[in-house]
Amino acid sequence: MDRRFFLHSTSAVAALGLFPYAARAATGASDAALNAAFDAAFRGSLLLSPESATSLGLDKGVDAGLKSKLSPRTPEARRASLDQLRKSIAAIEAIGPDGLSDQAKLDREVVLYSLKGRTVAPEKFGLDSAVRPFTIFQQGGAYFSMPDFLNSSHTVTNAADAEAYLSRLDAFATVLDQETRQQQAEAARGVVAPDFALELTIGQMEALRRPAAAQSGLAQSLVRRTRDIPGDWGNRAAKIVETRVYPALDRQLALIRTLRAKARTSAGIWDIPQGEAIYAAALESSTTTTFTADEVHRMGLEQVAQITAELDTILKAQGFTQGSVAERLTALNVRPEQLYPDTAQGRAELLEGLNQGLAHVTSLLPKAFLNVTKAPLEIRAVPVEIQDGASNGYYRRAALDGSRPAIYFINLKSVGDWPKYTLPSLTYHEGHPGHHLQISTSQEAEGPLIRKTTFFGAYSEGWALYAEQVADELGAYASPLERAGYLQSFLFRAARLVIDTGIHTKRWSREQATDYMVKTVGFAQPRSQREVERYCTQPGQACSYKIGHISWVRAREKARAIAGDRFDLKQFHEVIRSGAVPLTILERLVEERAKSLA
Repeated sequence: MDRRFFLHSTSAVAALGLFPYAARAATGASDAALNAAFDAAFRGSLLLSPESATSLGLDKGVDAGLKSKLSPRTPEARRASLDQLRKSIAAIEAIGPDGLSDQAKLDREVVLYSLKGRTVAPEKFGLDSAVRPFTIFQQGGAYFSMPDFLNSSHTVTNAADAEAYLSRLDAFATVLDQETRQQQAEAARGVVAPDFALELTIGQMEALRRPAAAQSGLAQSLVRRTRDIPGDWGNRAAKIVETRVYPALDRQLALIRTLRAKARTSAGIWDIPQGEAIYAAALESSTTTTFTADEVHRMGLEQVAQITAELDTILKAQGFTQGSVAERLTALNVRPEQLYPDTAQGRAELLEGLNQGLAHVTSLLPKAFLNVTKAPLEIRAVPVEIQDGASNGYYRRAALDGSRPAIYFINLKSVGDWPKYTLPSLTYHEGHPGHHLQISTSQEAEGPLIRKTTFFGAYSEGWALYAEQVADELGAYASPLERAGYLQSFLFRAARLVIDTGIHTKRWSREQATDYMVKTVGFAQPRSQREVERYCTQPGQACSYKIGHISWVRAREKARAIAGDRFDLKQFHEVIRSGAVPLTILERLVEERAKSLA
């Protein structure tokens, strides 16, 4: 997700096969040693995660064997991952900052921050992640991620790819059983999702299990992609699903039903062992700041009040004067002219409208950005099998070698969740100038791959929210109501600060949090509840957006103050070529750049 690295030429792709994790050319011996340590850390991590290798398009050449594998979900695998992190940290720390180029010093600082952050949950809590503490829930577990991964990320262009798919399908059953044992062990120490989350999980597992094996998405995905590849692929896949995957899924379903029967009804992470400490770690990880939960809660309340006042002005000017801002938005949400038909054709029209919106904003980008990426982006509906628990919208980066495009997913379980005036801001968040522009730009830039793939939620989600603001500054919103949709998006993220901290530190119930969102943001109750249920099982993550946005805006204001009349918005946005960084480093980096250009 980082710097000046050319991956779209034939020579670059060939170079990946010869030295797949090479950094840019070193400027000195110390830089060269650091790049070698980066390569070793990246490769060590990648070998433990074949799924990452495939997602990045690096399961080729010397690592082609990774395409047939899945990473194990066992205590031994968790220990191996932690050992690899510690080894990488020690190797990078052994190369001190003295003697490094300025860029290498930044790379070292950012990579160490990231690697050390990843050790916190396994070392302190015996978990893979503080932000995703549960092994199985409505948005987590192999049952949820693997079918979509095999369909969307695992490419099939020849017989070897198809054989690798079958190997992974068989491994899927093994992973399901491993996660069943892991969840059972974690439940024994009180680490299990709330009852309502498990109820959603059961429904999604049942949907996955329902079709006959030959008609399952797992089998049909391979059938569709091997029409021109000789072989009995469909029947072989169906046999694995029938004899291996479904029995393993049945065993997992049995466990989740048992856990559901006696699960807690509380929504917050406070109600599991070490819950308060886990939330503090999750909040720090998600925001890359040291804000306390109380500070974040207060920031949310202040932002909600400010944005509500702005919306009030716009809505009154459009003739919407009766009731609270949320009530007026709720009324607007159900106006017939704002809704696509709740049909297959209506969903197709909605997707076409999103593509038109993406094309429109892309045409405006040269006003605010230099060398706009040409990386392709597909817009797809969330697979129906997981839409009950899936997020409303999300982005998946492209493979580094160009073998798979980036994808922006939208949850179309209910078209009523998507009044027309709200859709432009979503496209500007997930597509251009949001996630797609930022992530694709950094992937195309030169630099060590460990930096390209380093993720900081507050940086990337903050950028995507900031991108909605940039779209407004470019005149991308076609009407005052579309601007109201954009401000509602901001209000939604501000309310998250209040809700997330409310759930996990103030012991709000799911119902209390849902009611707050409905009355504050104006989203329909089902959509609001689905959002809240996500926050209950992924503590802290929802806070990354608005905290990150505040930091991006503050950084731009500081750069403008330093540069004065010489401030150039296009040059300011070039900072994304430096890759994702913690927010504290972002503001320092922007200040340094502004001083150098002033």
